[in-house]
Amino acid sequence: MRSRLSRITVVSASVGAGHDGAARELVRRLRAAGFDAECHDFLDLLPPGCGRLLRGSYALELKIAPWAWGWLLHGLEKHQGSGSFVRSLFAKAAARRTRKLVGSDTAAVVSTYPLASQALGRLRRRGELDVPVATFLTDMSVHPLWVADGVDLHLALDPVAADQAQRHGAQVVEICAPLVGPAFRPARSAAERQRERARFGLPADRPVALITAGSWGVGEVEQTHREIAAGQVAVPVTVCGHNTALREKLAATGNGVALGWVEDMPALLRASDVVVQNAGGLTSLEAMASGVPVVSYRCLPGHGVTNAAALDEAGLAVWVRDGQQLDKALVEALAGVGLPRRRTAPDADDLVAALAGGLPAPILEVAS
Repeated sequence: MRSRLSRITVVSASVGAGHDGAARELVRRLRAAGFDAECHDFLDLLPPGCGRLLRGSYALELKIAPWAWGWLLHGLEKHQGSGSFVRSLFAKAAARRTRKLVGSDTAAVVSTYPLASQALGRLRRRGELDVPVATFLTDMSVHPLWVADGVDLHLALDPVAADQAQRHGAQVVEICAPLVGPAFRPARSAAERQRERARFGLPADRPVALITAGSWGVGEVEQTHREIAAGQVAVPVTVCGHNTALREKLAATGNGVALGWVEDMPALLRASDVVVQNAGGLTSLEAMASGVPVVSYRCLPGHGVTNAAALDEAGLAVWVRDGQQLDKALVEALAGVGLPRRRTAPDADDLVAALAGGLPAPILEVAS
């Protein structure tokens, strides 16, 4: 019989799709396990107008000057004083509304966004939050902003990410499986793959390279599309997300396929032979769950580059740094060279449930 402490609160952020995607899947699993789970947007916890400003400036920076985003992340990591200022600023700004999320029946709080982790860690550290806090690290690489003093548990996707989190000061780290929904699975047959291809208007008789660039379709996506088309190893199929201008530009070339926002990504991944990505986020994990090899190329400055490096180090996705090696990487990916082996790890929802129930080690251990 479950105790009265049955609510688990998840805090995400509507900045791109990766943080929200992981949060939604975690909430779904926790509800299936019997918890009263709910998700909140960290941007709504900031003073009025600040969340919209943060989201808009981040999107504009990635579209107009992605180098500036990489410069900012590098600066915050290199200069500890600047990083501490940003942590403190957002933690204080969201403290009052964040505190109100926790009721008398709350068993645990989980963050899938670094600034939310900073706010929750501050409350926990100051004794203003008396329930355990976990951070689910949605990225394969871990920036110092992800690690907050006061957080009880950090959940990492791989030993590479776990090691980075510990180097940034995380005390308790557990490696867990990605938060990917059950719809992301390999095609059950060649016939199913052909049906999915027909749905999206993809060629039936040639390899398909699915190019992804997040929900905003940012980065050097047009160049990647053109290079893959010119190499003729595979047909480029680019998901432009909400970037209508990019979709129109690619469609006008007459090479490959340009798609807008795709509702059924599981089906599109099953229809593809290789994924070429530039951010290393949730789509990479969804592709792996679908049995599709991943190649990192023309990565976004900042988290895109660091995620590509971490995926490469972990042996999960090759990182192509030189355009002259792209065709070779695609040929090898299509041939199954270097495909990662399936790894077993606890599910994030089970570890969160254990934390909420106060279960001791060895269920929760420091990753080595």
